[in-house]
Amino acid sequence: MAEIMTLKKKFEFLEHTADAYIAAYGKDLAEAFENAALAMFEVMTEVEKVNPEVEDYVELAAEDECALLYSWLEALLVKSEINRMFYSKFKVLSLDKTSDGFRLKAKVCGEKYNPERHPHKVGVKAVTYHRMEIIKKPNKVTVRFILDI
Repeated sequence: MAEIMTLKKKFEFLEHTADAYIAAYGKDLAEAFENAALAMFEVMTEVEKVNPEVEDYVELAAEDECALLYSWLEALLVKSEINRMFYSKFKVLSLDKTSDGFRLKAKVCGEKYNPERHPHKVGVKAVTYHRMEIIKKPNKVTVRFILDI
């Protein structure tokens, strides 16, 4: 129960009629992205049951921060589908502004999907730009996005 309470501080599910509308929080953009990924996998399964035993890496670039958030979540979703993995630990190693936009490098950890250990909640079909926003305040960043389920 303590783990679930910790998760609620990292993200929350907002009211939406058909899809998953999520607000993820962090002290900076990197941490908000980590918590956004955690929230996306919580939509699919109970992340506390996913052992972070397999390490993988994600590198991507995008023209702006919203496009970077979209690409980050989409890359994780595709990686999950292709490799039949669930991820539970996310560490943004670098998130830099470049002359072309933004670049992100991250380490992700998880394990192969096991139906006996990982209860299937709902499938995520896609990440959307609809109602996506990034709100920056001193020492707090909120990212909001909708997942098509």
